Formats: sequence, C-alpha cells, structure tokens
Amino acid sequence: MPVQAHPADAAYLPAPVPAAHQSGQPGEAPTRPYVTIVLPCYNEGEHVLQEIDRITAAMNASEFTYELLCIDDASTDNTLEVLQQAARDYANIRVMPFRRNGGSGTARRIGTQQALGEIVVWTDADMTYENEKIPDLVRILRDDPSYDQVVGARTTEEGTHKWARVPAKWLIRKIAEKLSNQTIPDLNSGLRAFRREVSLPYLRLLPPGFSCVTTITLAFLSNQHDIKYVPTTYAKRAGVSKFHFVRDAYRYILQVLRMVMYFDPLKVLMPPALWLIVIGVVKAIVDMVRHPFYFPASTVLLIVSGIMIGSLALLSDLVVRSRTGV
Repeated sequence: MPVQAHPADAAYLPAPVPAAHQSGQPGEAPTRPYVTIVLPCYNEGEHVLQEIDRITAAMNASEFTYELLCIDDASTDNTLEVLQQAARDYANIRVMPFRRNGGSGTARRIGTQQALGEIVVWTDADMTYENEKIPDLVRILRDDPSYDQVVGARTTEEGTHKWARVPAKWLIRKIAEKLSNQTIPDLNSGLRAFRREVSLPYLRLLPPGFSCVTTITLAFLSNQHDIKYVPTTYAKRAGVSKFHFVRDAYRYILQVLRMVMYFDPLKVLMPPALWLIVIGVVKAIVDMVRHPFYFPASTVLLIVSGIMIGSLALLSDLVVRSRTGV
C-alpha cells in the first residue's frame, strides 16, 4: 500500500492522493494492481499521449493488472490537460499533478511511494525507451525471485551531445563498476522494473534529478540485491531534452561517489590512503639514502595525509557498520 508522504513532499502534492481502482460497491477494498508504471512528465504535451498508447497497449496485451501513474511535474505547457483527458479515456491511469517542479528523481520517488503495485516500473515519456518490453521485464521478476530489479540496458546512444556523452558515460560506468565490484552494462537507464518493497528503504537517498536512476542501481548492488540487464533499443527523444551535459555529468560522478561512500566508504577512501602512505615511505627511504636523517616536509605530509585519510576511512566504515537500517 502507499506509504505516508514525507512532510517535505507536501510542497509538491496538491492534496491527499485519492485512492485509485475503487470498486463499484461502497465499503469494498480497492483492487490492487500487480504493476505500477511511474511516468514522470514535464512539458511532454505534444507526445505523451503516444507514449501512453504504447504503454497501455503493451500492458493490456499482457497477463498483468496494472496502473499507469502519470506525474505532471508542474509543466508549463498543456501536459496536465492531456493527462487529465487520458485519465478519462483510459481505465488504468492515475494522474498526480505537482504544485511545483521537483525533478524526475522527486517524481519517481513520490510515485514509487504512492504506487499500489507490487512491482514498480520506471520509464520516460519522451518516446526514447522500448516500452513495449515492460511486460517482459515484469515477467522476469515474477518468474525468478532471485532478481530484485530488471534494467533495460541500452545498446545505442541517441541522446544530445553524443560525442561527449558516450565517453563520459563509459568513464562514469567504469568508476561505478570499480567501486561496486559489479559489471554494470547500463548505469543510468531510465527503463527498469523492481520490487517495490525492496526499494522503499532506499527511496530517501534519491536525488531530485536524473541521477536518481544511478542511485537506485548502486543502492541495490551495494546491498546484494541482484539486477538483471535486458538489451533494449534507445530512440532519439521527442521534444526538447532537459539534460545539461556539464551539470548533470558532474552530478552523476558525485552521486556515484556519494552512494559508494554511504554503503562502503573503505572502497573510496582506503586506496588513496594506502597509496599516499606507500609513496611517502618510498620517498622517505630515498631521502634517507640521499640525506641521512633528513625528511623533507613533503615526505612527512604524504605519510601523515595517508594516515589521516585511512583513519577517516576506518571511522566511516565503523559508522556504516553500526548503522541500523539504511
């Protein structure tokens, strides 16, 4: 069932979210769908109806009960009007309008909290992802309990600034793989399905922007929740991209480091600490040979810096190990 909204979320939600899928008889419990598809929308009025058609057609042809939770992130175009009309035309749509813009991460976090389904699907409304595959992702979770998340791993890159995005994403992904000791075919795919109950403890860690998908990936991997990757195509987006290369790339890198620090700080802090100590000791030996009993300030600084960072790593790890919950 939906969890109680955090007090800070009241700035986005206009009113208590009405119950969806109510039965016709008073007093009866609402019908609970198996899948909730969270669809954040910000100025997608020109094409969001096409995306809704694709998603509902795929889900109606499947064996799953579902709801499509469309979140209007305070759009400045006609997106909300299109969604409200779609809610009247389609049986399984619930519209949640935000009073102010919160970003895709905020929309996905609140949408997951308010979801009725056991399985939550994240996707985008810009015609980029192969949303016809949503039932396939859900089937994997239904049929194989060893997986807690299934990610649509993109086989192509059709985003803006492709010349810069491809090497930047490769570098960020390799950093994440190194720090998490996991192979990650696609770190920040926006198409994914996961078990809602497993995700709830990690939702408060989600940032408001695009790096929320990176966060949920690393949160699962860092806590031994298995993820399956399914190849999927990725089309050129409809409308105007909200991605800002320099700002969002910086946030991606920062979020990768933050998440690994949160769950396993030794992986971030201990390697540079050990390298500083080793370099300092080697330099001290060389200095000792060249100038007996004389150690330059740079040598002392290297060793002391390594010891300080190593101590910080051990203290951080102690905090993580003694923490209850996430």
